[in-house]
Amino acid sequence: MSRGPRLWLVCYDIADPKRLRRVYRLMRGFGDHVQFSVFRCQLSDLRQAELEGRLIEVLKPSEDQILFVPLGSPGGRAERGMFTLGKSLAPTERVARIVGP
Repeated sequence: MSRGPRLWLVCYDIADPKRLRRVYRLMRGFGDHVQFSVFRCQLSDLRQAELEGRLIEVLKPSEDQILFVPLGSPGGRAERGMFTLGKSLAPTERVARIVGP
């Protein structure tokens, strides 16, 4: 049974710089970059499974770690409970760009 999309905090510690760049580029397609190695992602069950599968292909389990922290439904209590000290947490504006020949 599929639930609605849920909000996740995805944090990673990748030992190799090449794998780190690959994980960062992959994560940009799934969520908002909020800090070094931290993304906030709104994912359906299908998108979460896709993200996990793609990350497994990149990481080296004996050296790397990726942490998924569930924050509940978008706009829910946990999301409203997040706060920052210093710079504010503003969602990244996403813009589609079409590049032609």
